[in-house]
Amino acid sequence: MTIEEAITALKSLATPDHLSKLSHFGIEDTTALGVKVPLLRQFAKEIGKNHELALELWNSGIHEARLLASMIEDPQKITEMQFDSWVSDFDSWDICDQCCNTLGKTTFSLQKIDEYSAHSEEFVKRTAFVLICEQAVHHKDTDNEQFYHFLKIIEREAWDERNFVRKAVNWALRQVGKRNETLRIKAVETGERILLQDTKSARWIAKDALRELNSREVITRINNKIG
Repeated sequence: MTIEEAITALKSLATPDHLSKLSHFGIEDTTALGVKVPLLRQFAKEIGKNHELALELWNSGIHEARLLASMIEDPQKITEMQFDSWVSDFDSWDICDQCCNTLGKTTFSLQKIDEYSAHSEEFVKRTAFVLICEQAVHHKDTDNEQFYHFLKIIEREAWDERNFVRKAVNWALRQVGKRNETLRIKAVETGERILLQDTKSARWIAKDALRELNSREVITRINNKIG
């Protein structure tokens, strides 16, 4: 499939109604067509993995073309330069989160968490914490020690009040804590220390995470994993 064919297909899947809803969900829509994500995923399955097309789709600058690029990209072919270049282009939470599904499978993901976690740009910094979520949910072989390190980063950056950063920090704390009982206890301890920072962002991150991590539902689910 050529880049021209792919973009023509994307335009055929777009609807004005969906385009009009994007800004309501905090999604940058100036380069968007208005294609629903389930349709993009189906289209991605039809295309299959295609590194060259993914690069062309990304370079088009079209919002849905970039989402599609992340879906058909082969993580094994992503270079560190491409990794950094794509992340520097992030302008919306959905691009960030969708791309992290693929970027989290690369050999660079762990080092990028450290590198991006104190970045000044909102979506670059968000990337670090979404990658922590990816590690927590999808990388079953990652040991607890690595997550202890992530919890230190989460605690350190809980001051950041930018909306898409603080939400990702909170998400990362909850996902790490739900991985197993040892990490739940460590995440609760981290949340309690974050609460003591006494900033608006830290209070929200900690209270919301502690509410979930101390809930009977989460504790039961973790115990059932062990059983």
